[in-house]
Amino acid sequence: MTVISVIVGSTREGRFSEKPAKWILQHLKKREGVDARLLDLRDFPMPFFDQPATPATPGRSPYKNKVVQRWTAAIVESDGYVFVSPEYNYGPSAVLKNAIDWVYPEWNRKAVGFVSYGSAMGARGVQQLRLTAIEIQLAPIRSSVLIPVATLWAHYTGGDVDAGLAELEASAGALIDDLLWWTAALKAARASAS
Repeated sequence: MTVISVIVGSTREGRFSEKPAKWILQHLKKREGVDARLLDLRDFPMPFFDQPATPATPGRSPYKNKVVQRWTAAIVESDGYVFVSPEYNYGPSAVLKNAIDWVYPEWNRKAVGFVSYGSAMGARGVQQLRLTAIEIQLAPIRSSVLIPVATLWAHYTGGDVDAGLAELEASAGALIDDLLWWTAALKAARASAS
């Protein structure tokens, strides 16, 4: 079984992110051999990273914060990820970046895809996330789902968000196809290296 975790990258009141997160999760659940999980950062209220040693430090002791320990365990259990991210000021949300920064070896050599929204459909935030992903040895896939501003706006005006997301079915399918291919390839490579 392949475990793919969809990470809800916003904790704001009235947030939009849980709608596309649940939408892409449902698409993943339709795939054979996939155990799709939702990791909502509201369930992992971590402090901003403040440790003297980075997660990449060899031989570092595990962090003592219980929420960080639960978060790290969830990342370990996952074979691949989908980050659902808003774009704030040309970048991802601080809460998502912080969650990424608390972990290092547990991310290594796994695939990640992106569902984004915001100014320019979140594309600029995804570009920053791709750079971060490479640094923590995640393999960012090319296919993404970029949600039009009209669909985001529908959330705040009582419009039909589901209809807007339904128009992105082809993008979702391409993202999932690529993510599962890379996840399988990297999982096999990790297994052969151990």
